[in-house]
Amino acid sequence: MADLRRTGRVAVGELAEQFGTSEMTIRRDLETLETQECLRRVRGGAVAIAGRGDCLPFATRRSQAWELKTRLAARVATLVSDTETVILDNGTTCLAVAERLAGRALTVVPLSLHAATTLGARAGIHLVLPGGDVEPVELCFRGSRAVDAVRALSVDVAILSACAAAPARGLTSTTTDDADLKRAAITSAARTILVVESAKLTRTAAFLVAPASAVDVLVTTDDADPAALAAYRDGGVDVVLV
Repeated sequence: MADLRRTGRVAVGELAEQFGTSEMTIRRDLETLETQECLRRVRGGAVAIAGRGDCLPFATRRSQAWELKTRLAARVATLVSDTETVILDNGTTCLAVAERLAGRALTVVPLSLHAATTLGARAGIHLVLPGGDVEPVELCFRGSRAVDAVRALSVDVAILSACAAAPARGLTSTTTDDADLKRAAITSAARTILVVESAKLTRTAAFLVAPASAVDVLVTTDDADPAALAAYRDGGVDVVLV
């Protein structure tokens, strides 16, 4: 399960070799885990699934719906003016945003090393890292030092994503560390842009980041639940559909 959480996919043959057992035994074990909703079996192995409020591993999310994420990112980039200061959240959707912002005349504080690497690969961006601990694989900043560094900022815009953003609960996260850092970003920004795929608008997670009304602009896909969109609009949020 550790390999599955880390990479998002496991192969029957590799598991059989790792545990010194037959592929038939591994298939039976995967079948059992599938019935417990721990994974989904596919040809030759299994892939991770996300339960209520859970996020899939970074590698899995990076490969899923990338074209859609790039379209969302392109729209978000039009909402940011040159010379502005930006806090950019972690996650794969915000990594797509980083690709769209790279090379522009902006000051950006990325909350992950994935985004920092993308932004730093081209001239133009003034890159400022918040510091603090870095989580393996996700390569996102965590801990009190990162939160304190972000709280000390005064920026034009925070661009956030989320695993869960059902309007009745607002922005929620699967970890307290992530919730704390997102909350600090909202507090330090003059405006907040939330960019999420439509499915996130019907999900909730355990740890509250902020109410839906803390968002200034929601960028999502045009297949989003109409009731969720209406709730955001009723809270004074400008909704942009892609």
